[in-house]
Amino acid sequence: MTNGLFDLSGKVTVVTGGNSGLGLSFARGIARQGGSVAIWARNEEKNAAAKKELEAFGVPVTVHRVDVASETQIVEGYAAVMREFGRLDCVIANAGLPPPQTRSMLDLPSKEFRDFLEVSLNGAYYTLLEGARLMVKRAEAGEPGGSLVFCGSLSMYKGLAGKPSYAGSKGAMGAIVRSMAVEFGRYGIRANSIAPGYVKTGMTGEGELSPLDKFMLIKNAIPRPGYGADFEGIAAYLASDASSFHTGDTLVIDGGCMVML
Repeated sequence: MTNGLFDLSGKVTVVTGGNSGLGLSFARGIARQGGSVAIWARNEEKNAAAKKELEAFGVPVTVHRVDVASETQIVEGYAAVMREFGRLDCVIANAGLPPPQTRSMLDLPSKEFRDFLEVSLNGAYYTLLEGARLMVKRAEAGEPGGSLVFCGSLSMYKGLAGKPSYAGSKGAMGAIVRSMAVEFGRYGIRANSIAPGYVKTGMTGEGELSPLDKFMLIKNAIPRPGYGADFEGIAAYLASDASSFHTGDTLVIDGGCMVML
């Protein structure tokens, strides 16, 4: 447990897709600062492994098999969190599908486009919306505050040929998060996005740098890929009271990729 600037003792954070990759890194950052964590993900084996790892920090951890493409499962997931912890302080909407196969939008079947958005756009939206609903209720009872966080990508800032569903979901959620910041600010609820650059995680592979890795790093001011540990601190900051006046923002963590454009 900690008593520092980012102390999360007594706070509860839901992390979707929190059993691996960046999601697990976000959850690890919360746990390191003494925060309780509820992981929502579908792979039960990975859920169990993540729970064991996070509990080593001496904090309460629960796991729930939640498919964020289902609004019903989202609502049920929050009901379980409230039964277990009695409160909700932060939601990190990280669950999403990996970037689809590159193809021209002229050749992209409409069903494939809609199916991708069902998880990466609709799922993220309803995850944050239902979390906000609980935070508003608590604020109306006399305890304002709460943090809504969306994990986006650099495609929120620049075009991405051949992946319109991926870029579209990230850009749309960025706009929704800014709208949430405006609408829910009067309750002390803040809403922000994180835009990671090129990161080596479970989705992009780990270990030795591939030719693709080396090509991508040419675009970074800091000549290395991002790693999960680089994102633990931002999760702790956004979940903590240290960020209580920070809202409506997109925090770019990209090793200086955007400044090199």
